Formats: sequence, C-alpha cells, structure tokens
Amino acid sequence: MNILVISPHPDDETLGAGGTLLKLKAQGHHIFWLNITNMKTEYGYTEERVAERNAEIEIVRKAYGFEALYNLELEPAGVDKYDLGDLIPILKNVLEEVKPDVLFVPYKHDVHSDHRVIYEAIYSCTKAFRAPYLKNVLCMEIISETDQADRENGFVPNVFFDVTDYIDKKIEIMKTYKSEIDEPPFPRNEDAIRGMAAYRGATSHYKYAESFYLVKSRMD
Repeated sequence: MNILVISPHPDDETLGAGGTLLKLKAQGHHIFWLNITNMKTEYGYTEERVAERNAEIEIVRKAYGFEALYNLELEPAGVDKYDLGDLIPILKNVLEEVKPDVLFVPYKHDVHSDHRVIYEAIYSCTKAFRAPYLKNVLCMEIISETDQADRENGFVPNVFFDVTDYIDKKIEIMKTYKSEIDEPPFPRNEDAIRGMAAYRGATSHYKYAESFYLVKSRMD
C-alpha cells in the first residue's frame, strides 16, 4: 500500500501518526509525507532558525524512511490567507503522484486554523471519481490541537493502531523538533504523548495505541 500523511506543520505527522507510520513502514508499505508550512526568512524567521528547522525535517524524513517528502513551505499560521482554489490543485497533484491507498489528515475541528483549512482543501480531493485509488481517509489526533476542539465537535476515535513497539521511537523522533517539545506543563511533552498512547491503548486493548477518526472507507 501507499500511505500519505499530511502535516499542516512539521511535527504534526509525528504527534498524530508517528507510531503508525513506523509500523506500516516495518510491514513493507510505502509511506509518503506532504508537509504544508515551513519557516522561511520572508515569513520573519532568522536564517539560523530556518536552517535549523530544515535540518530537523531532514532528520525526521530519514528516521521514518519516507519514499518522498513534498514540502509546500506555505506560511505557518497563515494558510487561511491562501485561496482554496489555489490550494486544492496543488494538493491534488500530490495525490495523483503518490496515489495513496490510505490518507492521514488533520481533524476538521482542530483548534488551529491551518489544520482546518487543509482538511477542507484535501477532503475536496477525495471524491471517489477523483481519487479512485484511495481506500481510507483517517483524521489524526494531534495533542494540543485536536483535544482543544470545541466540545460539540470533540474527537471520538473509531480506529486504533497498536504502536506498543514503536512509541519509544515516536518520542525519539519528536525530540528532533527541539522547539515543539518541552517539559510539563507544556502540552507537547514526553509524558503527555506517552500518556495519550496509554489511554488510547486502554480503550482498544493494547498497551499503547494511536487513534484516528475514519471519515471515509471503500472496500473492494
């Protein structure tokens, strides 16, 4: 199978599906990464910070063994500035190149506007007649984003992956993003990541699990 994960920001792929991606890769599937935003000097970041972030992305790419990385490098916290009519063809082109069987996307009600815009744009590309190769579309649970959705649209997962053998590697990869993980009470901390996996594991009868919301599935 071809699996494509879409991260609005570098680290979302790891927080939302890191253990699952490692597991699928180990099973012999082909994994691909589409990253939407990135630091650039024209967005106000220093050259040093841009170089550091690009080095982090490269380390993460190699750690997972992605077949390919598509990095759009749009403005962080500014995706809502772009017209959907411009975004959709770009995303569609990546889908057509990868032809994923499985697509991991941000949750439509995440608190961050970048996540919500990308969900809307990519979901419009998943109609069966436009992407007949696509079998499953799953929303990721991204700590400090998905858990902050308003209560009426809270995340209720219906798919669980056993990541017991991959949770340590997931956390190791997450630590690559030095500015995105910190000590408690910062929400993206090692204890919280492991604790969420333990909680979702208890729900699904695994030691550690990642959970997803299946929004579309097609069985041949």
